[in-house]
Amino acid sequence: MKRILICGANGLLGQRLSLMLSTQTDYEVLNTSIERSFVFDNMLFDYNQLDITNRSDVKSLASSFQPNVIFNAAGATNVDWCESNREETWKVNVTAVENLTDATRKVGAKLIHVSTDYVFDGKNGPYTEEVQPHPIGYYGRTKLASENAIRTAGIPNVILRTIVLYGSGIGVKTNFALWVINNLRSGKQINVVDDQIGNPTYVGDVALAMIKSFELNREGIFHIGGGEQLSRYDFAIQAAKVFGLDTSLIKRIKTSDLNQASPRPMISGFITLKAETQLGMRFLNAAEGLTLLKHELQYIGRN
Repeated sequence: MKRILICGANGLLGQRLSLMLSTQTDYEVLNTSIERSFVFDNMLFDYNQLDITNRSDVKSLASSFQPNVIFNAAGATNVDWCESNREETWKVNVTAVENLTDATRKVGAKLIHVSTDYVFDGKNGPYTEEVQPHPIGYYGRTKLASENAIRTAGIPNVILRTIVLYGSGIGVKTNFALWVINNLRSGKQINVVDDQIGNPTYVGDVALAMIKSFELNREGIFHIGGGEQLSRYDFAIQAAKVFGLDTSLIKRIKTSDLNQASPRPMISGFITLKAETQLGMRFLNAAEGLTLLKHELQYIGRN
């Protein structure tokens, strides 16, 4: 039986991985996160508290569990926070990944890691996997450093870059789609930029790509992104329409109006042909992903 170690299991992507793998009888899955308890404690999933920035703890757990693959869904992703909390960001996004690569090598496993479009400068998107990264903010620099740590570690690995990740989960931090929906439901006007372009990506697509990359024994970098390129403003309009909310509350602004701490890649987005062909993926467009999100939130609301 193949053994899978999930890091960051309490996060948006980690929760989705855990749920999707729980239906598979041919895997033994150990969920880990820095928190003392697991969001799915009532479902009797195997869970261990793990701080992946602690080298000895990572080594010890990997040695005892002996995973065939480590899924790293952990990381600091608030780009403005990362810009002003650099030491902690490096620890979580780079040092922790170095710990995972060491553990992966020692147990003879594969590491599947999630990166971001922020490794690019956003001047010439959409990007293929072959384009040379050029991050413009500290978050992007740490994610590129984590990629480099993995690629030079001499271990079997997959790096999945994703972009504008959205979805639902238990106690997860608010992603862009949820921020739009929650504010519009409250009747609040929101300002949304129309000059940041990307492929909003449904969390289930990223989780599925991680699992497929393991099952199909792929290696290398794959771009994982939604089936269409949209500005943040157009995505917000789509969300309002799918959820039956008032689009007139969405006001169009420019990124320069926000005075954000970290620079953003503006014309970003991914070309996902490699993932479509080598992983057999068909990525959801915004309307499809938002419709699934609507059903999920309705289900959560009934429970």
